[in-house]
Amino acid sequence: MQHDVFNGDADGLCALLQLRFVQPAESVLITGVKRDIELLAKVNVQAGDYVTVLDVSLAKNRAELVRVLEQGANVFYVDHHQAGEIPQHNQLKTLINTDANICTSLLMDEYLAGQYREWAVVGAFGDNLIPQAEKAARLLSLTTDELKSLQNLGVCINYNSYGDSIADLHFAPDTLYQEACPYGSPLDFITDKRVIYEQLTASYNDDIAQALKISPEYQSDFVAVYLLPDAAWARRVSGVLSNELANRHPDRAHAVLSYRPRGDYQVSVRAPLTKPTGADELCSTFVSGGGRQSAAGINHLPTEQLPVFINAFVQHYR
Repeated sequence: MQHDVFNGDADGLCALLQLRFVQPAESVLITGVKRDIELLAKVNVQAGDYVTVLDVSLAKNRAELVRVLEQGANVFYVDHHQAGEIPQHNQLKTLINTDANICTSLLMDEYLAGQYREWAVVGAFGDNLIPQAEKAARLLSLTTDELKSLQNLGVCINYNSYGDSIADLHFAPDTLYQEACPYGSPLDFITDKRVIYEQLTASYNDDIAQALKISPEYQSDFVAVYLLPDAAWARRVSGVLSNELANRHPDRAHAVLSYRPRGDYQVSVRAPLTKPTGADELCSTFVSGGGRQSAAGINHLPTEQLPVFINAFVQHYR
């Protein structure tokens, strides 16, 4: 049996699309909202099963990865987040690169020799790797409008993945993946699934416009901290707001905190685009934190730790 485990954001979804276009397989899909990253805990395998893991931190899934390997499964693990110590096992194949300028979709694109590069471009745009996405797109015969459509699709798929639960999202990530499966080109997906594309675009524009009206809780020349209210739109927009702020102020680090129904904060951190490092290091000092060098987060920040986080954030990027 094949199990496909993937982050519900644009990068994870687009990486899986590329792989399954080249290597079709009937599989059990295991995914969730963007911050639902300890996904291997949901995998039940038998000896001889195959597991593909895309765009979730190995460091956060190491114990479950060891379990899956010990149960006799074969694992292909592709990612760009913190990995920590990678288990040595003859049934584990890894493609892991934590460089700030790479993402899982681009790693998959390289692995598959660019066979479905348009989807890799969508995934890279979704991870806000704009120069890298544009570089990959130069190898394709795209018009300016087509490239803009791929960028918008990547941003909107990424936006769709943020929320406290699937109920916050417009489309469950596995549903969105299945809607895209028939389309080797994302441009064909946009044309044929116009209702989905326009719903995501309109909702993204509404939510980001509302978020940009909020003034920062703290701001300096080096950092800015935003607190969002307890609302589904705010939870949906947290990641893409961080990217938008980073693009508008590339020399500044940003932290966007969404208040969660259970009484704590979910944190999105973006390092300055001019120096895209340190976000994972900062967030990993908190219990539920992690990510990658340029973009990281904390899943559960207790309200009483808000001043501690802001101070650590300011000191880290001063």
